[in-house]
Amino acid sequence: MARLEDLPYRPCVGLAVFHRDGRVFLGQRLGGAEHVDATHSWQMPQGGIDRGEDPYEAALRELYEETSIRSVVKLGEVEDWLTYDLPGRVAGEAWRGRYRGQTQKWFALRFTGEEGEIEILRPGGGAHKAEFSAWRWDHLERAVDLVIPFKRRVYERVAREFRRFARD
Repeated sequence: MARLEDLPYRPCVGLAVFHRDGRVFLGQRLGGAEHVDATHSWQMPQGGIDRGEDPYEAALRELYEETSIRSVVKLGEVEDWLTYDLPGRVAGEAWRGRYRGQTQKWFALRFTGEEGEIEILRPGGGAHKAEFSAWRWDHLERAVDLVIPFKRRVYERVAREFRRFARD
């Protein structure tokens, strides 16, 4: 088995989807190796980038696959790729132990649709597996407190970068 520090990072996108009132979409994860308690099971949508896929196109695809949301406009993006490492135990279980963590390109989007568009239990009309059990609009800063601790540094950076899109 490869040493954790020798494994690559999984290319991924993250999305801060802002409501018109400035709150951000948070989904409560259904489970998975990385989620160890109910308090820290909330996160913003994110997902892998397919080989050869443009990061922004991957972001729109992942958003639809997780939430059914298509009605968005791009507000901005974090210039850098942000990375986090999985704790050793989790790294051995997540993605079949092939990655040490994720490197993520983050985008800020404004939701322009109606809330009836959001469907997390049967996303994409049931074409995609549900990843969230619940969702809500919340303040961007709260996302930092609710995400699993090993992702917190990335969420702190995202909150700083996208604060200008939030309205408190």
